[in-house]
Amino acid sequence: MTLVVTPDVAVVGGGPAGLIAAEVLSAAGLSVAVFERMPTLGRKFLMAGRGGLNLTHSEDFERFVARYGDAAPVLRPMLEAFTPADLVAWAGGLGQAIFVGSSGRVFPTALKASPLLRAWIARLEGQGVALNLRSAWTGWNPAGDLTFDTPDGPRRVRPRATILALGGASWSRLGSDGAWAPWLGARGAAVTPFRPANVGFTVGWTEVFRERFSGSPLKNVALSFEGRTSRGDALAAGYGLEGGAVYALSAALRDAVEARGSATLEIDLRPDIPLAPLTARLSRPRGGQSLSSWLRKAAHLSPVEIGLLREAHGLALPVAPDALAAAIKAAPIVLTGTQGLERAISCAGGLSFEALDGLELKAAPGVFVAGEMLDWEAPTGGYLLQACFATGVAAARQALTVLSAHPGESRDPS
Repeated sequence: MTLVVTPDVAVVGGGPAGLIAAEVLSAAGLSVAVFERMPTLGRKFLMAGRGGLNLTHSEDFERFVARYGDAAPVLRPMLEAFTPADLVAWAGGLGQAIFVGSSGRVFPTALKASPLLRAWIARLEGQGVALNLRSAWTGWNPAGDLTFDTPDGPRRVRPRATILALGGASWSRLGSDGAWAPWLGARGAAVTPFRPANVGFTVGWTEVFRERFSGSPLKNVALSFEGRTSRGDALAAGYGLEGGAVYALSAALRDAVEARGSATLEIDLRPDIPLAPLTARLSRPRGGQSLSSWLRKAAHLSPVEIGLLREAHGLALPVAPDALAAAIKAAPIVLTGTQGLERAISCAGGLSFEALDGLELKAAPGVFVAGEMLDWEAPTGGYLLQACFATGVAAARQALTVLSAHPGESRDPS
């Protein structure tokens, strides 16, 4: 086995958290080597680019932080130290113009990830970062060295510090498979089991609805569950419901389905029209029109929305205008299951913050952790990437502080 003599810092994982950590560390003058098991860097980052690369969100910071739920208190100082404005400025420094969409989401003008990633890799190479691809981390050997399987055979690396940024357990085909969990667990680090996040839910559609409307969008709806409301778009999938408006509530819905076996999601199909004006529209003379035609014209419901209304309330919809309007404003849909990690955009679970001193593993001094390895979750909308960047920056800065206090020493994780 070849001993690779010694970068100051080894970064294991070539996604956003790992690459931004490498950038911060190399900019400070340290020698940095990145190890990525896939053939290319940033595969999940490029996948995010297919949706326009929603980097972050422009909303009020307090509202922004609250999106991280139970993890908000521990993530807050990291998000304050690398804010959405800092992420926008960073992208601008790589030549990527930014715009804010009507929903407040922040995107590069190019609406894709590849130009930004190319510029980023060029910057890292210019700062002397060694990029090692097809290098799969296999843990530590008894001497405390990092071990890797590579196309050239096994390698071991003995850095002064290590940044682990290996991702969670969603999108395994892009490199995040959670295989690291047993290795950290064996060192006594608490790892919460992975669960799907930003994921769709099973609905027992009738066969007629499934055949007619599978893949049909639900535009500008409001979804409510246990006092929380999400506005946006959803999709009637063959198995049930998915989409951004669903994902914003997915943590609470998932927990309810796991605890009780089902959860009832209430859908307002016309959130921009209050109940009284909608009732007035439906009180106009209907003439000889069928109910479906009348709903399309008077309430501007699409065929899939009318179908969903019948799924929620039954084929015999209310006739009275006030009752029909109320049905449109509150269509209950019972969710009976959560789609698995293989269909999830992200995941909950991972390394417990209680296993860390800041972002340094208590059980392995000199090993710092960042990104989706950590036990946090957030909805889509820029929150996922922002926290990956912020934790990567925080891990790198903490590593710099530790290394500066121990110049020339290797922090032995064993």
